Amino acid sequence: MTAGAVAADRIDALLARRSEANRRCFGERAGPIARLCHAMAERFARGGRLLAIGRSPAARSDARHVAVEFVHPVIVGKRALPALALTGTGGALAGEVELLAGPDDIVLGFESDAETAAALAAAQGRGCLAVGLAERFPPPSDDPFVRQELEETLYHLLWEHVHVFFEHRGLLEGRTERRRHDAGPSSFLYPFLAEEEDDLDAVLGDLRASILMKAEEVGALRAQTLTEGRAALAAAAAALRARLEAGGALLALGNGGSATDAMDAVADFRAAPQGWPARRAIDLAEDPAILTAIANDIGTEAIFSRQVIAYGSAADALLAISTSGNSANVIHALAEGRRRGLLTIALVGYDGGRVAAEALADHVIVTRSEHIPRIQEAQASAYHVLRELVEA
Repeated sequence: MTAGAVAADRIDALLARRSEANRRCFGERAGPIARLCHAMAERFARGGRLLAIGRSPAARSDARHVAVEFVHPVIVGKRALPALALTGTGGALAGEVELLAGPDDIVLGFESDAETAAALAAAQGRGCLAVGLAERFPPPSDDPFVRQELEETLYHLLWEHVHVFFEHRGLLEGRTERRRHDAGPSSFLYPFLAEEEDDLDAVLGDLRASILMKAEEVGALRAQTLTEGRAALAAAAAALRARLEAGGALLALGNGGSATDAMDAVADFRAAPQGWPARRAIDLAEDPAILTAIANDIGTEAIFSRQVIAYGSAADALLAISTSGNSANVIHALAEGRRRGLLTIALVGYDGGRVAAEALADHVIVTRSEHIPRIQEAQASAYHVLRELVEA
């Protein structure tokens, strides 16, 4: 059997593992997730904030992903909701919670360790809604990559469905009831929520159905990404492994939620939870001083390409993550990487955008959706599979 066929079989097995875990996770937990959305909306309605906590490299990426999704919503017409990522830069997580959390806040934890438990206990002591995601909704998998992918879908579902209750204000404690629901420009997300809003159980039932539908959607999209992109992923992994074993480094980049995915990919290469060998990797979205200096003095289009010039060589590889495939700073970075001889790999959504249409990367994996949360969830599977294939 050829190396490509072995990799293809491996990808199919990894997809099957994810499909089963996704089905079990959300099929069993859709109702409790809907109720948590309502509890979170009540906190936000009272002026509370979301504090996402995580100290490990992977958990830090999740905490920052949650914060950017709530503060900078990609759904047209949705309100920005206050959220912060606490990652231990100011000391122990419990100390950061004690310092910053208020009684109406929500604290989400991403790790099952003593420090996170202490931080959640401190949050409860201050009157916060404290939720350890792994304890409240244990992922039905022992694979750390699959577990993280399920948690990403989970917090995206929380973010998407918390907003429903701001259109059903009568279901929020202390709010003035509106007898009819109007989802406005985001109605395509919730086509079944145009009913009277005086029945919380009915709305929770609708949310449960929506959660199940979105879980099925990401399952199908993950299958499309890994099946259609099977050959590209296998080839990219083989080429990347050769660069890394020869002493090269992986440079990774993205904007917004994709920046946190790049952060996670770099963490997985540097310190994989499976105990694989550490690989050289650099997160080009990590340093705010560098990003803001370049953006201020040159422009946002150069924030990544200037770093490719600074750090990249023909021995290295570049991983670009974009939900649209059209972001100017991503395109400029890929062009600079190609000029300098870097191996270029792109994970893109929608129809692939310019990156796919103009073949701007050596290996392009397209996630064919226009729904950004689902794109990001399937792309997480793609870069996790890429990481795994490097060690296969």
